[in-house]
Amino acid sequence: MSATGRTPTPVNRAQAALCRIPIPAWVAVVACVNAACWSVISPPFEVTDEPAHFAYVKQLAETGRLPAPGTGAIPEEELIALTSLRFFKLSQNAAAGTVASVAEQRRLESAVDQAAKLPRDGSPTAGVASSEPPLYYALEAIPYAIAFNSSILVRLTLMRLVSALLAGLTALFAYMFAREALPAEPWAWTIAGLGVALMPLLGIMSGAVNPDAMLFAVSAAVFYLFARAFRRGLTGRLAVGIGAAIAAGMLTQLNFIGLLPGCIAGLLVLTARLARVSRSDAGRRLALACAIALGPVLVATIAGRLTPHIGLHILTGTLADVGAHGSVLAKLEYVWQLYLPRLPGMRSDFPGLSATLQIWFDGFVGVYTWANVTFPPWVDRVALIPATAIVLLCARTLIQRRAVLRARVSEVGVYVLMGVGVMVALGVLSYSSFPQIGAQFGRVRYLFPMLVLLGAIFALAARGAGRRWGPAGGTLIVVLVLAQDIFTQLLFVSRYYG
Repeated sequence: MSATGRTPTPVNRAQAALCRIPIPAWVAVVACVNAACWSVISPPFEVTDEPAHFAYVKQLAETGRLPAPGTGAIPEEELIALTSLRFFKLSQNAAAGTVASVAEQRRLESAVDQAAKLPRDGSPTAGVASSEPPLYYALEAIPYAIAFNSSILVRLTLMRLVSALLAGLTALFAYMFAREALPAEPWAWTIAGLGVALMPLLGIMSGAVNPDAMLFAVSAAVFYLFARAFRRGLTGRLAVGIGAAIAAGMLTQLNFIGLLPGCIAGLLVLTARLARVSRSDAGRRLALACAIALGPVLVATIAGRLTPHIGLHILTGTLADVGAHGSVLAKLEYVWQLYLPRLPGMRSDFPGLSATLQIWFDGFVGVYTWANVTFPPWVDRVALIPATAIVLLCARTLIQRRAVLRARVSEVGVYVLMGVGVMVALGVLSYSSFPQIGAQFGRVRYLFPMLVLLGAIFALAARGAGRRWGPAGGTLIVVLVLAQDIFTQLLFVSRYYG
């Protein structure tokens, strides 16, 4: 019976149950649903490098072995599916459409059903994915095995939905990071979480078979764990969590290495703080975090050198190529110009191009998949207006809270170092192919390991609108991100199904 003496109806009970669900769970659900929607909207294998990542899972699930390095023939089952889906036409012709009519759908289903009867002997090579660590692919091998006897499209769909769950973790950790790092205004945490959850590029990559989905989630977890440790101290559990998150990141994708300088600095700062209370505890917890973080990585590296799989040591060869290519000054100038305007006296590495706007900002607003799905240029220019407002409001908050900022300078420095590390790593890797390719890794998704910082910027911008208008301003930010997500989905529908 309710307080009024009336028996609650099923609707009342359902409403009460929904009210009891915590906000972080809702944030995670929104991200999962958004990524699941993207998994339906994005045509099969049309998200960047998805055929290669699927081939990696196919090899691991069907043979228990990692793919060998190099480029080889596409597995026959996958080739049949790609051909039936017009994959090669779509990637080469911006005007081509995917399967749309009922007759085409029936021919596709018939082809993949016949292909499902082919021998399941793996995929010896996985193209560009061959060198990646195996953690994400081991996870995706589970839905692959569950749908083993189904067609390749059913397996792909189930694998995409597992990736969508990782988007929920990314948004959840973005919310929790804001809760730990910005504790003063609880309503702003939701702005950070939903701003990340509705990000179209997060939905696209997490709605596909791509290790980026796990990289985003693990990186967000790293930021959250450090934020919690800075507030509560380096406890034994947090040392284990940080070490495990770093290990998971290194076993997920090589791009995670950009976060390592910040992670090392963060552990050293936290250890120094704890040492003021207990040097023995500080030493033990630092050693514990390092052992957990480095143990699996060392095993994977050794295994990579003893087997044909390239593994983590591919990075050594890439850095060697970078070291032999150009002077130190030339590298520094290139990395600077990849993100910031060229300074007087620098040679022009991107003539006629504003990398800050045309690579990063325009890419964030609307350059997707194989860079053949884009908004008109005027959309990018209009988007500068709200983006500028968000930056100014964020700056206003930081200026107003500068005393708090000074008190937490070491913590903020760790987050900045993580972000700068990601950017420098991308710049150094891109320089290995310069000048043949201007910015090989000039894709916004490569910056998404620091996606939680964007969520924090949204929260700070909302707080910059003041106590009275802050919640309304934060709501407007979320609505803008939602609008970008919806219009991007419509753009995909128009591109592929129009």
